[in-house]
Amino acid sequence: MNKIADTAKIFKNVHFGENATIEDYVVIGTPPMKKKEGELKTVIGDNAVIRSHSVIYAGNIIGDNFQTGNNVNIREENSIGNNVSVGTKSVIEFKTKIEDNVRIHSQAFIPEYSELKEGCWIGPNVVLTNAKYPKSIKTKEFLEGVIIGKNAKIGANTTILPGVIIGDNTLVGAGSVVTKSTSCDMVMAGNPAKIVGNTRNVKYPNGEEAYGGEK
Repeated sequence: MNKIADTAKIFKNVHFGENATIEDYVVIGTPPMKKKEGELKTVIGDNAVIRSHSVIYAGNIIGDNFQTGNNVNIREENSIGNNVSVGTKSVIEFKTKIEDNVRIHSQAFIPEYSELKEGCWIGPNVVLTNAKYPKSIKTKEFLEGVIIGKNAKIGANTTILPGVIIGDNTLVGAGSVVTKSTSCDMVMAGNPAKIVGNTRNVKYPNGEEAYGGEK
């Protein structure tokens, strides 16, 4: 049974799975510019928890066990998998692809055409970018989204420049500015970020491997 707060606003052509919890002042199915209410179908799977003051535009297709923090903004026509969590005050722009088991922490910015592969982890205040020359004459024609590989971890306050591909299992240290793509299993840090190691060699103080078992 779905629990939808009386103060929530649900537009036409929004479809919920089972056991959804929609908290106060949530808005779902907002039509984007040049679209009419209900023109784009919005789907949210089973067991969703959409917390207060979040806004989800029309045309999103979202899987099971989706959760948001408070004040999340998700623009139109995104593809979002199962078991995805989006932290408080994060913003996801339109036409992104987010695969299963992705965790996006608070106040992250995910612009259009970004791709977040299965199991990746986006720390708080991370900013992905897609405009190489902002406000140039043809900015919109040359947008390049960032791709975050499977099980990659992006540390807090990191900025990643347009078109960069972060390899599977890579770990990016907090506060980094990533200007170039990287292969899989790397440890990166700095401004500009450089490769400083391999995740297979990252160990806890007791000598146990931190990431050695990832595939």
